[in-house]
Amino acid sequence: MTDFTKVQRAVEEKLNAEFSPIHLEILNESHMHSVPPNSETHFKVTLVSESFEGIRQVKRHQLIYKVLAEELAGPIHALALHTFDTNQWQNANVPDSPNCLGGGK
Repeated sequence: MTDFTKVQRAVEEKLNAEFSPIHLEILNESHMHSVPPNSETHFKVTLVSESFEGIRQVKRHQLIYKVLAEELAGPIHALALHTFDTNQWQNANVPDSPNCLGGGK
């Protein structure tokens, strides 16, 4: 495992273990921000899980933050979350991330 994928792999492993997702997509969007090349600081996560059934978005996000507490306290600066239960996923629209407006880019 290279340093470049270390954070992304940790996120993937932890989310898979905790939520047994039907769909999981983790995009490293660090290149869209004013960070050094090969950074792992900005991620977009799309997570579909049966365990989200009947749980509001805020609570889903809190559950993810708890699972990823170590990464959020360290290397991850920004985490865009798109969470769905299986019914919501059938009609889901995951928006594109906006361009970075800060950091002198």
